[in-house]
Amino acid sequence: MKKIFTTLAICALMISVDAQVQTPAASPAAEFEQKVGLTDIEVEYSRPNVNGRAIFGNLVPYDKIWRTGANMNSTISFSDDVVIDGQKVKAGKYAIYTKPSPKSWEVYFYTDHENPGTPEKWDDSKVAAKTTVEAHTMPMKMETFTMLIDEIHADHAMLGMIWDNVYVGVKIEVPTEQKVMASIDATMKGSPTAQDYMSAANYYFTANKDIKQAKTWFDEAMKNNKDPKFWQLRQQSLIYAKAGDTKGAISLAQRSLDAAKKAGNTDYIKMNEDSIKEWSKK
Repeated sequence: MKKIFTTLAICALMISVDAQVQTPAASPAAEFEQKVGLTDIEVEYSRPNVNGRAIFGNLVPYDKIWRTGANMNSTISFSDDVVIDGQKVKAGKYAIYTKPSPKSWEVYFYTDHENPGTPEKWDDSKVAAKTTVEAHTMPMKMETFTMLIDEIHADHAMLGMIWDNVYVGVKIEVPTEQKVMASIDATMKGSPTAQDYMSAANYYFTANKDIKQAKTWFDEAMKNNKDPKFWQLRQQSLIYAKAGDTKGAISLAQRSLDAAKKAGNTDYIKMNEDSIKEWSKK
C-alpha cells in the first residue's frame, strides 16, 4: 500500500510540473492573406482592445511612431513589386509603422520587420515607402484593432486600419496588367485553348482594352462549342454590345435567356431580359 501511495504522489508531482496555466492573450495575434489581381498580400499583426481607454492622442500618442497594433510590429508581405503613393516597393516583407495625428496619419513601410515594437533607432534608409493619408472619423466604434484589405479591384486595393472611431486606408497598386498581358502574349504565340481565348477576351472586356480583339477571341473560343452555357452566351453578348454589334448582342442574349430558362436560373433570366430591352431601344 505504501508503494501505491508513493507512486501516486510521484505521478501527481509529475503532472503538476508539466501542467501550464493557459490564458487568452490580451492582444491576440492575427494573420490573413488576400489576392489582389494576381498578387498575394499577407498581413500579420496583433489586436488590442479599447477596453474603455482613450486611444488616439492618449494610449497612442499623436505625432509619434506607433507599431500599429500590439506586441511585435505589424507586417505586410507582397508576392510582387507594388506601388504605394507613386513609390515602387519590391516584393518582400515589411513592417507597418504609423504616426497618427488628428486629421491624418503618416504610414511607413519599413524593411526591418522583426522588431518588438518600434525600432530602437529609427533608420530613414530602411523606409521603403512613406505616405500620408486622411484619418476618417467613423459614426461607430471598433473595439478591437482591425487591419483589412478592402476596396479590391483588379489592379489595386486599400490597406485599411480601424480602431476606436478612426479609419485610415492606404492604396496599394499591383502589377496585374503587366502580368496578364505577358501571359496573353506568351500564350497566343503558342497553342491557345478555347479557355485561353475566352480568358483573354474577358480580360480585354473588363480592362477596357481593344474590344474588337476581345470579340474575335471570344468568337474563336465559342466556334467549336456545341453546347454553349447560358453564362458563356451572356458574356459573349456583353462583348458584342460593347463592340457596337447590337443585333448580334440581342441574338446572343436571347440564346442565353432560353438556356437560362431551361436551367431555371432566375438571375440570368432577368439580366438577359433587361439587356434585350435596353439594346432593342438602340
